[in-house]
Amino acid sequence: MANPTESRAPTIRSIRDFSLANQSVFMRLDFNVPIVNGEVGDDTRIVEALPTIQYALEKNAKVVIGSHLGRPDGKRNPSYSLEPVAVHLAKLLGQEVTLADDCIGEGIELMVKGMKAGTVLLLENLRFHAEEEANDAEFASRLSRLGDIYINDAFGTAHRKHASTYGMAQIASQKGMGFLIEKELKYLQPLVASPAKPFYALLGGSKVSDKIKTIEALLREVDGICIGGAMAHAFWKVEGTPIPEGAKQPKAEDVEAARSIMADAKRREIPILIPVDTNEGFDIGPKTVEKFSEFLSNAKTLFWNGPLGWFEKSPYEAGTFGVAKNLAEVSAVKIIGGGDTVSAIKQSGLAEKFDHLSTGGGAVLEFIENGSLPGIDILKNRYKPETTQTLTREKIRG
Repeated sequence: MANPTESRAPTIRSIRDFSLANQSVFMRLDFNVPIVNGEVGDDTRIVEALPTIQYALEKNAKVVIGSHLGRPDGKRNPSYSLEPVAVHLAKLLGQEVTLADDCIGEGIELMVKGMKAGTVLLLENLRFHAEEEANDAEFASRLSRLGDIYINDAFGTAHRKHASTYGMAQIASQKGMGFLIEKELKYLQPLVASPAKPFYALLGGSKVSDKIKTIEALLREVDGICIGGAMAHAFWKVEGTPIPEGAKQPKAEDVEAARSIMADAKRREIPILIPVDTNEGFDIGPKTVEKFSEFLSNAKTLFWNGPLGWFEKSPYEAGTFGVAKNLAEVSAVKIIGGGDTVSAIKQSGLAEKFDHLSTGGGAVLEFIENGSLPGIDILKNRYKPETTQTLTREKIRG
């Protein structure tokens, strides 16, 4: 007789499922935040990780945090040190956060062994080592020595097969997700599997070609798409609509991508709305705000990725903020994806009117395209990678 547990779909354990007391918990978090004049400029990603950190501390764990910051190209660079993050995190937690001078090595291993329960150690930038982005097996094994339990809560980097997001999870005998990834999956899995209808997408930003795979995936599920931002200019080009002088001109690949999307949408009988007026080509105009808002008003599920104009500069924030104000009153599951869009919604003062603000950026788009991410799949029980060498603690330490 078959074991009933073998037939169950692969699952991911939550940090709640582990006994954390006196255990060293390696947390892969996303502290890739802007640093301005030596201080954290926007702490959204740090704040989002706090519930997972605080939970582990309350359970008397030793918290070891790994993260990257920027693109130091595999070399030690003081400009990309996590020191400002350590200072800021200490303020948010109300307790000391020790910053290690590296992320691997015997000295770091001794620091972890000497940690007291309920304390926090932040490792220096993982990307100071080129082996991190290369998903180097030896580098992953050295990181794995720093934790009895591996917890990934860095949704924003879960689309990368890096040593700390993928290789470590192959090795870990105890692995799971934190509360941030849990929350992301709560909202994003229904979005790609069974969204409440009508389901609409509102897309902005600049390049159509960067989002063509996402749009193609959305066209299989949505009941309509509204397109704003500079990417709308590619659709204007296809339709022969003049683009204001001085506005961003679409590249040939963006125009071809727009043409392909419009043909696909027509074949599927999915309406695509593009701006009918503009503020100098840097924002959608008031007629478009009204048109988009009316079209989206009966949504039951709404996904918004990309600002609708140059919202950082007045008066070009009016379109994005105007649509946000109108959508705030719509009774739907409203998901915001992407750092710039999240920033715009927060600046509008309406963040609490939206159900989920994802800090995932590119990870959100890839999740919509593929239905999952490598850094999430590898956390599943009984998951077997197709191409990556499977590692064990015995192999790497023997």
